[in-house]
Amino acid sequence: MTRQGRAAPHSINMAETALYLIPVQLSDVELGNVLPAYNLRLVAELRHFIVENVRSARRFLKKCDRSIDIDSLTFYELNRHTDPGSIAAYLDPLEHGCPVGVISEAGCPAIADPGADVVAIAQRRGFKVKPLVGPSSILMGLMGSGFNGQSFAFLGYLPIDAGERARKFKEMERRIMREGQTQIFIETPYRNAALLAEMARTLPPQLKLCVATDITGNGESIVTRGVKAWAGRAIGKVPTIFLLYK
Repeated sequence: MTRQGRAAPHSINMAETALYLIPVQLSDVELGNVLPAYNLRLVAELRHFIVENVRSARRFLKKCDRSIDIDSLTFYELNRHTDPGSIAAYLDPLEHGCPVGVISEAGCPAIADPGADVVAIAQRRGFKVKPLVGPSSILMGLMGSGFNGQSFAFLGYLPIDAGERARKFKEMERRIMREGQTQIFIETPYRNAALLAEMARTLPPQLKLCVATDITGNGESIVTRGVKAWAGRAIGKVPTIFLLYK
């Protein structure tokens, strides 16, 4: 847990006693282009935040409202280094009527994100949970793909081992052909090009691949082609969502 100063007296106008799941922009764009004004007003009222990284959370909050006194806030870090036994205590402010916000590094908290752990605890303890509207690269990529939006699976990162990855592709192909289920996955940006080349080389030609890069950013591109049409195509080291379908 990382604490920044002491909580200052504050008048809560909009926020209830709840765990607020606060989306963050996916790219370096004006917040007003991707987040509702309601979100920006509400975060200025919160004094307790559960975050992946304190430094980036502080920058995000200052973008939301430059008048926020960052040093008056309390931050609790929740990432892969966090002791699981300490997470429940992050919700203690709710016991005293103080709302708490959850901020991930990008996109929506608790979606492919460690914030899911604290949400699960909040649900078990009977606290109100309020997800706010904001960008999700998974859903926005699916929206722009032209693929099945009624049945889909997000698989996260694919295995690094070549054999395991090949088996995962076979499993995805079976789900696509038998169940009509869109398959969605991601890769570390510096491996994007290698993954794209591998899929173009090894996947069956009846599959289609959508490559969605820099969603909401200035370089946004969401393109669907037959998987073999991606052979030799360039892709940068930028955040990318990959979607497969028939």
